[in-house]
Amino acid sequence: MTALVITAAERKEKRAAAHHLASVVAIGHDGATAAVRREIDAALAAHGLVKVRVFSDDRAAREALLLELASTFGAAPVQHIGKLLVLWRPPARKQSPERDDRKPAPKVVKVLKFPKSGNHRPQVKKVTVLGNMRLAAGGTLKRARRRNASIKKSAQKP
Repeated sequence: MTALVITAAERKEKRAAAHHLASVVAIGHDGATAAVRREIDAALAAHGLVKVRVFSDDRAAREALLLELASTFGAAPVQHIGKLLVLWRPPARKQSPERDDRKPAPKVVKVLKFPKSGNHRPQVKKVTVLGNMRLAAGGTLKRARRRNASIKKSAQKP
């Protein structure tokens, strides 16, 4: 994979967002082992923006590690400040299966009731309409009646 390239403005936003984050992964004396790489990949998948702390005194090695991690995981190198490396990868879109048995969600509807005299303001009333209700004239809620199927239709159903 290649590292993502982001604009300077995007990099500035990511740095600002990463300011308050704590480092999620720490790379010790052994370097970026396979287990550490798995943790970085999991953290990028979960959060998108990740701080990695590197316990190494060699600045050039840290810069090389930042570029290597970015290219390995398809992330963008956001910042290298001191012993902290900041990586960003856009979150993957989650595919949720469409359910056929879902019921309609409740809706909040505003009902205006006008006074009999024209000198007053109309009253605004918020009403929650459920799936089995309808809004009748005058702003009243009515529940849908259950229709009884005819004998012929109920006999046809398996």
